[in-house]
Amino acid sequence: MSKLSVCVYCGARKGARASYTEAAEVLGQGLAARNWRLVYGAGDVGLMGTVARAAQEAGGDTFGVIPAHLVAMEVGKADLSTYVVTETMHERKKVMLMNADAVVLLPGGAGSLDEFFEALTWRQLGLHDKPIFAIDTDGYWTPLMRLLTHVVDEGFADASLFDLMQVVPDPGAALDAIADHGGT
Repeated sequence: MSKLSVCVYCGARKGARASYTEAAEVLGQGLAARNWRLVYGAGDVGLMGTVARAAQEAGGDTFGVIPAHLVAMEVGKADLSTYVVTETMHERKKVMLMNADAVVLLPGGAGSLDEFFEALTWRQLGLHDKPIFAIDTDGYWTPLMRLLTHVVDEGFADASLFDLMQVVPDPGAALDAIADHGGT
């Protein structure tokens, strides 16, 4: 079996709380400690840079994917184990997801939400069966879960939507859940 790869979606900014950065550091270190590969957006800014540097400093394997138009803005981290430059955002998302065995969502903004919803929708449509975990650092994703509950309550999705993802309290719980789902 090849090395397990975990796609991490997270902010290109650090956010308002130190706990977001701490969660990114713990996740990056935890991936490396389990000898799992980090797959992420290849930026060296915000939580993206934090999770990648933490994984690298702990001896982890890193796979980054960035569209050409964001290399300067997100400070493309070319010293990764694998560094891929794509033409478009859509291609970036596809390459990231197709090179991962599981998805983890850390705090982030519109881009992270876009990535999360695409992965969730693709799983709902049967295009993949990769587990999706949202790390609810300091309740960051609680409003998202309220929105998804509203979507289900209003009849735009079946309650089975919640079977396609899991909210976990911290990076350790995410790593354990991935291991429980078949990671080694």
